[in-house]
Amino acid sequence: MLSKGIKLFLFHIVLGITVLNAAEIQVTDSDIQPGQTVTWTADNVYILNGFVFVDEGAKLYIEPGTVIKGQPGAAENASALIVARGGQIFAEGTRERPIIFTSVADDLSRTDDLPLDARGLWGGVIILGRAGLNSTPGETAIEGIPTTEPRGLYGGDNDADNSGVLRYVSVRYGGTDIGAGNEINGVTFGGVGSGTVVEYVEVVNNNDDGFEFFGGTVQAKYLVSAFNADDAFDYDEGFRGKGQFWFSLQAADKGNRGGEHDGGTSPEDGQPYATPVIANATYIGSGATSSNGKNDLVLKIRDNAGGFYYNSIFTDFWGRGVSVEDLASGEDSRARMEAGELVLANNIWYGFGRGNELDSIATQDFVREHLVANSNSITDPLLRGISRTVDNGLDPRPQAGSSAFSDVKAIDDPWFTQVDFRGAFGDDLWISGWTFLDEMGFVVKDVSSGVAGHPVASLPETIELNQNYPNPFNPSTRITYTLRTSTRATLSVYNTIGQVVAVLVDEVQSAGRHELVWQADNLPSGVYFLQLMSEGYTVTRKMILAR
Repeated sequence: MLSKGIKLFLFHIVLGITVLNAAEIQVTDSDIQPGQTVTWTADNVYILNGFVFVDEGAKLYIEPGTVIKGQPGAAENASALIVARGGQIFAEGTRERPIIFTSVADDLSRTDDLPLDARGLWGGVIILGRAGLNSTPGETAIEGIPTTEPRGLYGGDNDADNSGVLRYVSVRYGGTDIGAGNEINGVTFGGVGSGTVVEYVEVVNNNDDGFEFFGGTVQAKYLVSAFNADDAFDYDEGFRGKGQFWFSLQAADKGNRGGEHDGGTSPEDGQPYATPVIANATYIGSGATSSNGKNDLVLKIRDNAGGFYYNSIFTDFWGRGVSVEDLASGEDSRARMEAGELVLANNIWYGFGRGNELDSIATQDFVREHLVANSNSITDPLLRGISRTVDNGLDPRPQAGSSAFSDVKAIDDPWFTQVDFRGAFGDDLWISGWTFLDEMGFVVKDVSSGVAGHPVASLPETIELNQNYPNPFNPSTRITYTLRTSTRATLSVYNTIGQVVAVLVDEVQSAGRHELVWQADNLPSGVYFLQLMSEGYTVTRKMILAR
């Protein structure tokens, strides 16, 4: 039998991570200048020394399989990667070759070099954009960065702002304290716009929140927030983005809320109100019988915040379900609920230390009435396995017969993937193969079969190419297609006179659904044709680029 160390070495070889003989490249703030294009490659390990900004007009490309490590340090000596307003990052990993941000103390060839509860060893990743906030004067200095640094400002009036791409990215051991209890979040979004692509991003063992959204409209799918010391997901300042397939798992002794959601503070009734739409979340707390008294709520909604949670599963918290701000006067989150701007619908609540009765899950009368009126249920979701130890026991997919496969609310928005289950997982255990959780041995290994009684969706009789979204687009668009067998696929873009302007895919790919985002940065407005060729079939879709 292979030792655990050898298995981990082989895991990294499969991921394409060079764990031996990789060159270490020291990176400082002067290495990415305004307007410059920089590429970080997988044959190097990049060491962040202090705050490293991707300045306005600059573009940072990070290859799949690249490792970036942060030096330790506090206050002005903290290490972090910050994408300033007008800068862009294209960190596009793959499931086989994720991009890893971690500490210089992390030896990726071993599992025993750092304790499982190590946190705060470096800073984190901060993305800043020009999308709108509801605070005055409309731009703010991001937390974690000294207010004297002008590149730390975020906010503006472009809700479609594009800060780039984060895909298959794992952020580990961050959250260093920069002073007075002010830690850096694992991934921070400040005024980030909807043109930015965020999917398959993990934050683990951060010393503050996993993800925090300050205003903006960024849309994110497939997020993992695990074993972080504060909230899993936090939003503030009028966040109006979208989210789907969000998963959180709190440590047994650390972690606060699954979601801490604030509307605004300066002023509290500033507009636009915070009204993000989040569907198919699974939030797992520290355990109903844990000793973590801070794990008291799934959702804390306050400061006039609204928002929408649909088709989600909330379970295994020490405290209760939800608390909604109810002030004696003025605008508050209760007012948002009564105005239909705060809706919790078709969710499953179960496994709370304070009890599984409606009165225990929600202590406020108006919240209880809302949960009943909006098809929420208190029932065991029958998850296949909750584990916070290295025993390959974590499998948050629902079992056969689970109520997660019924009472699913349809969402009338093409950005959302229409699924027939509640929670972040159906048959696809999408946290396997690329996350820290899987690499370290938390996640179950037998993921090949579907849930009994709920088989994996059948493959198409021929190849399928869906219409790109959005369409018209400017300049990025999401493309999805499905292959019937494991075979070579070619995905190309043509102009109206038949010239190839981009080859997006030309390789052997596995059977099943594939998804990518195309950036048409250098093309003029006009009509284009997207063509998929595979297995002797050809499918074409018309696209419109409107700048």
